[in-house]
This record gives sequence, structure tokens and C-alpha cells, in this order.
Amino acid sequence: MEHHQHEVSHIAETVRGFHERGEKFRIFHGSTNSTRKSALGRDPKKVVDTSRLSNVLHVDVEKQIALVEPNVPMDRLVEATLEHGLIPPVVMEFPGITAGGGYSGTSGESSSYKHGFFDQTLNQVEMVLANGDIINCSEGENADLFRGAAGAVGTFGVTTLLEIKLQKAHRFVETTYHPVTSMDEAIAKTKAFTQPGSGYDYVDGIMYSQTLGAIITGKLVDDTKGLPIQRFSSAKDPWFYIHVQDRITKQTESILEAIPLPEYLFRYDRGGFWVAMAAFEYFGTPFNTFTRWFLDDFLHTRMLYKALHGSGQTERMFVQDLALPYETAKEFVEYTDERLGIWPLWLCPLKQSPRPTMHPHPVGKYASGGDGEEMLNIGLWGLGPPSREAFIQANRDIEHKLLKLGGMKWLYAQTYYDEEDFWGQFDKRWYQALRKKFYATGLPDVYEKVRAERGNATVTPTWSQWLFGVWPFSGLYGLKKAIDSRDYVAARKSKWKDWVPRS
Repeated sequence: MEHHQHEVSHIAETVRGFHERGEKFRIFHGSTNSTRKSALGRDPKKVVDTSRLSNVLHVDVEKQIALVEPNVPMDRLVEATLEHGLIPPVVMEFPGITAGGGYSGTSGESSSYKHGFFDQTLNQVEMVLANGDIINCSEGENADLFRGAAGAVGTFGVTTLLEIKLQKAHRFVETTYHPVTSMDEAIAKTKAFTQPGSGYDYVDGIMYSQTLGAIITGKLVDDTKGLPIQRFSSAKDPWFYIHVQDRITKQTESILEAIPLPEYLFRYDRGGFWVAMAAFEYFGTPFNTFTRWFLDDFLHTRMLYKALHGSGQTERMFVQDLALPYETAKEFVEYTDERLGIWPLWLCPLKQSPRPTMHPHPVGKYASGGDGEEMLNIGLWGLGPPSREAFIQANRDIEHKLLKLGGMKWLYAQTYYDEEDFWGQFDKRWYQALRKKFYATGLPDVYEKVRAERGNATVTPTWSQWLFGVWPFSGLYGLKKAIDSRDYVAARKSKWKDWVPRS
């Protein structure tokens, strides 16, 4: 804690200096899972460096809590808590996503139908306000900021410490793949499996087309009861989404197997769900068991994000999460199929946060009634139209359709809304009043941070955008940046893969 307090004091002093000079700053975390660009560019003089806040400070077994600095990634957090037979209720499915990113962003995972977004599993956070003050936030202290800063992408201050709730860790997740043949069936089963008393700890789904998919349920267990054990972390193991598709093809009955708990939590890491398939398409590399094994070091999410940012292919890729009311989810899927033809799609039921909130929530005529506090997250991840003009238009078309259907998008992605449409989705008066109360008006607001190219999303590319559009330059450069990061070495050192639960 002494080291932590020293670092936080230094951060507070730096922030206070920016505040006194009336300068905006950005926060350097050391890594990112966002696909949007910084609103403040890369000026090294306008940076608050929090990268050294990357430690699990304490795990209290009796209270079932962990004190965690914001740049602790999920795999390190899981390693630390599993040593004590505990696990966070909501674990982001990519090992490199950090605890602070889960709070400042929106993190809805397969256990979120039950526990809510990641921030709903926190007891309190420590934060450096934009004027340099250090405060604690919880349901009993600065409660409005505690919930208001969740999902607000760091526009209230700098998160420096989180107290995370924990629960008992079990040895396995009893996983069931329920085949479905339509979105109607997928939605109906998702609703049924997320009813109170259903007994499931995890629920999500994958749609491979409009007529083939699976809703996936999981129960925490200590005994496999003779079920086959399946792993997904080794280079020789299958990618999860391919494995599920193989299991359900030509099947009408549900299929069960046991997955070791940490393997389940990070089952989508290899291949980044299925986004890595685009890299094979880009380089013209055969997509088969051998090439996935041979290139495995480069196909984990840490490396994929580095390569995506380095290559400039965020100008080409749809990597977006979208939340819609259940009643409009089918229409949206039909629209994206016709407009973009991107498959598979990820489905994840979400328990909503109390409003007002910066998390996705129903808007327009869907803001109340219907399914109430339930929404369906649809992961839309794949290659967009090849030309810059068509890509920007496709993004704007998707955003327009979302507004029409009462849905919202996650703010980690490129955002093309004009300012009026963007703020029409949130309680702007509440947000601005909260920013004023906690001295944050000198920081960029949410729209400033997320709007594409700082509001200048034109169809005419810059010279660098043109250069990165020349095959295969951008892909090779992105690969070099990923290798230089050495993140694949860090990923290989993950201890969660070797976890053996206590008897």
C-alpha cells in the first residue's frame, strides 16, 4: 500500500498541475482494448501515466474481496484470486482487459445477466478527480460518482484502486450447447435460461447464420459426473467458436461437456472470438487446424489488438458491441445480414444498470415497458466494406438503425453519431451536472473522446490512411508492432492455465 499511495500522490500532483494550467490530458494505461483513436492525439506532455498501477494488493478470503489497481489484467486477477479458491463474479473474456478498463468502460459478459456489468460487482473505487483531489466512491460515499463514472470512459477522473467482490471458485463449468435454428428460437431460449431460479451461472450464444446457432449455458460444479473435459488454451486445442459449431452441426439435442473454470472464463481468447479469421483472409493464409496451431502465438487477443491498432485496420474492421431490446434484436440481425453479411454474431443477455447511466440502455419509445431491464448484446465483429467511403456510410447506417430500434453501441468502438443524436441517448443534463460537481469540466467529455477522428470523419483519406490501405503494408506493420510489444511472451506466462483447484 505504501508504493500504491506514493504512485497515487504523484498522479494527483500531475493532474493538479494540468488543472491549474487549464490543460486537457489523456491517461496512459499501458494497454487498450478500445478500437477508437485518442481524442487528444499523442502529445507526450499531456499524459498522466498510470501504467505502474498494475498490482493485486490484497485478497481477503474471509470478506471475499480483492483490492486491485486499475491496470491489473483479468488473467493476473484470476491467478491471484484462484490461489485462495475465489473468483470475481464477472470476468471479462479477454485476459488482457484490465479491472480499471472494466469499470471505466462497459463490460457485459456471460454472467452479466445475473450480476450486471462489471462495475456492479465492485464495493468501492479510489479516484483522482480532475482537480487533483483523491476521493473514495461507493454506494455510501459519493454514490452518484461511483455509478456515474462507470462506463463514462474516464471523463470524471483517474481510477486508481478498486475493491472487487469475490465468490467461491469451482473446479469446472458444466457447459451445455443448445442448438437453435432461428433468431426467434435463440431469443426464446435465452429468455428462458435467464429466468430467476434457472440455476445457470453463465448464458451466452453464437449465431453462425440466421438458421444455425447455439445458446450456451454454464453451471459451476466441482464434479464432472463423467462428462468429457474440454480445454481451449493450448495451441493444439480448438478455437471455442469452431468447437461449438462442430458440436451442434446436424444436432437437435443439447450437448454437454465440462470445461475447467479458468479455461471457460477465457475460452474466446484464442482467435479473439473469431476476429482473427480476418487476418487469415487479409494475408491469404489457409484457415485450418495446422495454420491455427503454427501461428498460435499471434492469435491471442493481446497480440490481435496490438496488430489491429498498428495496422490501421480499425478503419476497415467492425469491432462493435450493440445492445438492443429483445423485441427488436431479430430485426437488427436481419438488417446487419443484408447490410454487411457479417457472421458469426455473439449474443449475451444483460442485466441493466439503474438509470441514469452511461452504460447501454433502451432509448426512444423502448426506454420503458416491454422487457423492462433486459437487453441483448449483439457482438458485430468482422470486415466491413473495402472503401473508406462505404465503411463510414455503413457505420452511420448501423447507428441510424440502432436508434430506430431503441438500441445503443458500446463506446470502445468508432462512433460516427452527430452530437445531437449521440446525446439524445443519454441524460446530458445529469452527466454535465455530475461533471461540474466533481471538477471534471476541464476534461474531454464522452462525445469528445469517442467521436470518430475528432469529428472529422471524411471520405478523403490522409496520406497515412492511404498508405495503410496498400496491401500488405498495413498488415505487416501491424504484425511488427505486435511482435515488438512482446505481449505474447507475457501471455505464455499465464499461470491460470495450470490451475489445480484445492480438494
